[in-house]
Amino acid sequence: MIKLLIWLALVLVLIISPFIGAIDFAHLSSTILYELRLPRVVFTFFAGTILALSGLLFQTLFRNALMTPYTLGISSGAVLGAGIAIKLGLASLLFGIAAISIFGFIGAMGTLLLLLFLAKFLHSSQHQSLLLLGIALSLFYSSALMVLFYMGSAIQNDTIIRFTMGSLSVIGWVYPSIITILAFVLFGVVYGQRFSLQILSISEEQAQLKGINTKRVTFILLGVSSFAIGVLVSIAGPIGFIGLVVPHIVTKLYPVSVANRITQTALFGGLFLLACDTLARSLQTQSELPIGIVTAIIGAPFFIYLIIIAKRN
Repeated sequence: MIKLLIWLALVLVLIISPFIGAIDFAHLSSTILYELRLPRVVFTFFAGTILALSGLLFQTLFRNALMTPYTLGISSGAVLGAGIAIKLGLASLLFGIAAISIFGFIGAMGTLLLLLFLAKFLHSSQHQSLLLLGIALSLFYSSALMVLFYMGSAIQNDTIIRFTMGSLSVIGWVYPSIITILAFVLFGVVYGQRFSLQILSISEEQAQLKGINTKRVTFILLGVSSFAIGVLVSIAGPIGFIGLVVPHIVTKLYPVSVANRITQTALFGGLFLLACDTLARSLQTQSELPIGIVTAIIGAPFFIYLIIIAKRN
C-alpha cells in the first residue's frame, strides 16, 4: 500500500509539474508551455533517470553504498571545465551547444580517464582507495576553482557560482532531446547487462568463474554511465545525492536482486528529481531556488545516515 501511494504521489507530480512556476495556469501561454515548461519536465525526468541508474551502477560494481559518479570527482571535473570556459569568456556555440557545456564535458571525461589510469595501480579489491582518489581529485578541482574565483571578475564569479548550484532550466528541445537519448542508451546498456551486473554485485571472482569478462563489462557500464553523467553535468551543473539516495529508496521498496529493480530505479529517479524541481519552482522566493540546494537538503542527512549504518555493520 505504501509503495502504491508513493508512486501515485510521484505520478501526480509529473502531471501537475508543467503548470507550476512563476506564471500561474490562468496566464500560461502555449509558447511558455511548449518551449519552457514541457522541455524542462522531459529534461528533468530523464536527468533523474541517468543519475539514479548511474548511482545504482557505481554502488553495485564497487560494492560500496556510498559510491556515485559525484563522489569520484567526475562532476567536480565538469564544474572546473565550465569554470575555465567562463573565465576565458567563451560564449560561442558549436552545433547549438554552448562552450561552457563543451568544456564541462571535457572536464568530466578527463577525470574519468584519469581515474581509469590511476585504477591500474590498484588491486581489484581496493575500491575504497578509488573512492579516496575521487575525493582527492574533488579537493584539487575545488582548489583550482578557487584560483579562478580569485582571478575572475564579479560577473564571471557569479556565473560560476550559479553553475555550481545546478539548474534544470532549459529553453527549447535541444538539450532535452540529447538527455533523453542518453537516458535510453544508458538504460538499454544496463538492462542488457543486468545478469552480468547481478553476478558482479556478489564478487568479481564469482563473475569470472561464470565466464564473464569482468573488465570488459565494467568498462562498458562505467564508460556509458560516466559519459551520460558528463554530458548532463556539463549542461545542468552538478546535481548531487540523487544517484546516492534513489537506489537505496528503491532497494527498500523492492528488496529483490539488482537485475529486477533496474526499471524501478530508472522511473523512480526521474520522478524523484521532478518532484524536487517542482518543489523548488513552487516556493515563493525572489528567484528560483537552485535544484542543487534542494537535492542537497534532502540528500545530505541521508548520506550521514548511510555512513552511520555502514559503521554499525
